[in-house]
Amino acid sequence: MLNMNRRQFIAGSMLFAAPTILGLAGCGSSEVTWDGKNFKHGFDKDFPPYSYIDDNGDTTGFDVELAQAVCAHYGWEYVPVPINWDSKDAELSSGSCDCIWSGFTKSPAREDSYCWSEPYSINTQMIMVKEDSDIKTLTDLAGKKVGVQTGTSAYDMLETPEADGGVKELADTFASVEVFDTYTIAVTDLQAGAIDAVAIDVTTGNFQMSNQEGLKYLDEELGDEVYAIGFRTNETELCQQVNEALEALAADGTMEEIGKKYEDIYENLSMI
Repeated sequence: MLNMNRRQFIAGSMLFAAPTILGLAGCGSSEVTWDGKNFKHGFDKDFPPYSYIDDNGDTTGFDVELAQAVCAHYGWEYVPVPINWDSKDAELSSGSCDCIWSGFTKSPAREDSYCWSEPYSINTQMIMVKEDSDIKTLTDLAGKKVGVQTGTSAYDMLETPEADGGVKELADTFASVEVFDTYTIAVTDLQAGAIDAVAIDVTTGNFQMSNQEGLKYLDEELGDEVYAIGFRTNETELCQQVNEALEALAADGTMEEIGKKYEDIYENLSMI
């Protein structure tokens, strides 16, 4: 669906995902700091295939495995911290976790709120509907109920005017925007007919669609985005260390090896 390669997209998205050195320059002060040994990974516990708790109760997903590989690279202790996504900022600022790393979009609205890593993946926001839906285009969403997960980039996009990179004018035509705690619940409601569509990123949507039939995307995209890791604004050194580890894992093939387990993510990785 993207009409440019991964590296071209990153190179052309300077305002959306500034280079690492610029992101580090914007990092400021904060009272809570990393302890230098235990890497507390804050992630959405129901955001497959990036991060989730599987049927065996194990923490898994692409971002989880990549974070574990970073810890193995340095000999850090990996500490999983499943969080309620809507409370991610409170968890980070309190020190409950050391980063937000869970398909986390670096957007202009979030630019100054975190110390950002180098972007490692690109993604696309889409509209998911049932295959027998009468909704064929974005304009057909007028008067419809559209679901979205709280605190996600899709949610932000629906709340942001077009002049600032969002689609609020489109969302204003909906009968309502139904906000869910997780996409799993949103897609369940879509299948049940409680809502008419879901605004969702394509990799998460593909994972949901792989487990159930009768769903599709509209041909029109809502927009593109890049994923990065958000640290507290004072954690310049930690951010730089993680960047260096990601570069090393990309160079030695570890990132590619992990990525190949997650087909929809692998094709959008920007560092390999």
